[in-house]
Amino acid sequence: MSKVLIVAEHLGGHLNASTAKCVTAAQALSPEAIDLLVLADAPEAVAAEAATLAGVTRVLTIANPANAQAIAQVLAPQVAGIAAAYSHVFGPSTTFGKDLMPCIAALLDAPQVSDVMAVEGTHVFKRPIYAGNAIVTVEAPQDRPVVATIRTASFAEAARGGSAPVEALTVEAVLPTHTRFVGLAAGSSDRPDLQSARRVVSGGRGVGSAENFKVIYDLADKLGAAVGASRAAVDAGYCPNEMQVGQTGKIIAPELYIAVGISGAIQHLTGIKDAGTIVAINKDPDSAIFEIADIGLVGDLFQILPELEAAL
Repeated sequence: MSKVLIVAEHLGGHLNASTAKCVTAAQALSPEAIDLLVLADAPEAVAAEAATLAGVTRVLTIANPANAQAIAQVLAPQVAGIAAAYSHVFGPSTTFGKDLMPCIAALLDAPQVSDVMAVEGTHVFKRPIYAGNAIVTVEAPQDRPVVATIRTASFAEAARGGSAPVEALTVEAVLPTHTRFVGLAAGSSDRPDLQSARRVVSGGRGVGSAENFKVIYDLADKLGAAVGASRAAVDAGYCPNEMQVGQTGKIIAPELYIAVGISGAIQHLTGIKDAGTIVAINKDPDSAIFEIADIGLVGDLFQILPELEAAL
């Protein structure tokens, strides 16, 4: 029987929604147990929240001052120290997971399965390649743990209402001294988190400038939505790179995605293919974005967006 260890992603004492999606992926294995591991300097609040996820057997905590910041090289030896008891080690395919899970795989001498979007068997998974243009079936070796990152856009969050027990662990692991936390540079916003927002409004090269991006922010605020951007908009300096959506940005799956002035390069479409409803606004009727949009509107965004905002 499979036994799954999920490394929880959290920030500011709150569990990230990506962890609940990893639980859903783990449930597809019909495992004997799903344990969730919280590494932090003070893991109690996150552990209590994690314990409510339906399907979680136990919540394990490792408290260490060194875990105050999510540094992959510090967390990985601690995870590897308990991973031998598990057949699978899962983490989200977010910035956190993409940084941490390869380090765990290296320590376990196990190949990593990245961006799992479907579970076909205990060691058989589907994942996208070629910017999402093809789906490949991969089979992991059965003589070592399966280390995988879970494509969060492909799985729903596990339900709440569970009451898993919380257990504190002590792990003997040699932590590195060559990697240390210096500081965090991050944008601050009152808007919803782009990675987990139900509604997202994104702007592209067609917005024209950083100043013009105000129309995107205004519509997003009216909708209570997060704000994203295409790579072209980020490269042009219209907005910071943490807002980038696409293959080299964030992979998201909101209920509503509004693409404004975005042509629809395949790299961008990769990041939104799992969105519920896609709305495209572009003055070029031949833009590729219209091929995948559920609702398309051809016109000048600087006329359409103020009208839409007024109507809302």
